[in-house]
Amino acid sequence: MSTTPSPADPHGGDVDLAVRGTAVLPGGLVPDALVLVTGGTIRWSGPATSAPEHRAARTLEHEGLILPGLVDLHCHGGGGASFPDSTTSEEMLTAVHEHRRHGTTSLVASLVTASADTLRARVRDLALLAATGEIVGIHSEGPFVSVERRGAQNAEHIVDGDPHLVAELAELGDGALATMTLAPETPAAEAVIDALAAAGAVPSLGHSDGSSAEMTAAIARSTEALRRHRGRSPLPTATHLFNGMRPVHHRDPGPALAALDAGARGEMVLEVIADGVHLDARTVAHVFAIAAPDHVALVTDAMAAAGMADGTYTLGAQEVAVAGGTATLTDGGAIAGGTAHLVDVVRFAVQEAGVDLTAAVRAASIVPARVLGLEDSIGSLAAGRSADLLLTDRGLEVSAVLRRGETVTV
Repeated sequence: MSTTPSPADPHGGDVDLAVRGTAVLPGGLVPDALVLVTGGTIRWSGPATSAPEHRAARTLEHEGLILPGLVDLHCHGGGGASFPDSTTSEEMLTAVHEHRRHGTTSLVASLVTASADTLRARVRDLALLAATGEIVGIHSEGPFVSVERRGAQNAEHIVDGDPHLVAELAELGDGALATMTLAPETPAAEAVIDALAAAGAVPSLGHSDGSSAEMTAAIARSTEALRRHRGRSPLPTATHLFNGMRPVHHRDPGPALAALDAGARGEMVLEVIADGVHLDARTVAHVFAIAAPDHVALVTDAMAAAGMADGTYTLGAQEVAVAGGTATLTDGGAIAGGTAHLVDVVRFAVQEAGVDLTAAVRAASIVPARVLGLEDSIGSLAAGRSADLLLTDRGLEVSAVLRRGETVTV
């Protein structure tokens, strides 16, 4: 990648930055593309031969790939910091910055099942980061989930559905509560779904030991509630499909196949942790092959150990051992989140699962942006969007990250 001043063009418009290379644009992969940036916003993007006349303050000639900044819907931490366990904005920003410098320019901070008082405190803290634009939302994973399929959720704090708590957390979040994971079979699930939609949050169905029929009914209820309240997204999501769900059996299909079926019909967005630990590469390939286009969202489910060495960490006050990049609870051995960055997940999907590059990138950018109702501002290299760019080599290793037109150096 080289940086050169651009010659003045008295007949063209002024732009701050021109980036040229192979880009994943809204219409697909463009081998010789140009992205023009002014004031932190993308002014124009498309084939370089079709670019309008312009005068750029500087030009980046990039030999690799130009991707939109990535958007992670499900992230518990990184860089040694955990959103569920941090009590200061400084600690939480450590995790935000860890992922940002690896290309995740927009991040939803995820909590885990905890006491109501703890959830209130963490939502209040994270709302401050949302208000300053450091994160784009809050995700509460629980506490209305299945004890049997809790994974790394603390069983002590799993409770029946409580729409009043949902409304309270949404108020404390001041609009930042974006999604909440609940099991379709949990008592009062319908009331929780309705409360989430009314608060502008998206129901995310998972951590479930329920039946296929229960999942299908919850998807229909969520869709009806979201459309009635015209919230962030018209579609619910599935929390990390297959993980934290009753396994598929030919005489008991369970919730996962119902979710996958809904994804194939375009009625649900399916979270997938394609990190080589949570799912086999062929499972990832099957999900992308079956789901309707743009109905898979790649996520990290990252915890504090993302970007860190093996060792012992915490997740919601539970001890986690990380060995070889795999995080498990020291008590019971359940997988306790991921340790990858979202660009690593995209790389695995492309290189190991054989997913089309454009489809994988969209699953980590515009698809989650749509879930958040932010597709007009982030998630693509289209004109008018925030100038969030991830520059990688051909192997999807990070070369540089720009957020709002500025190079990320944190």
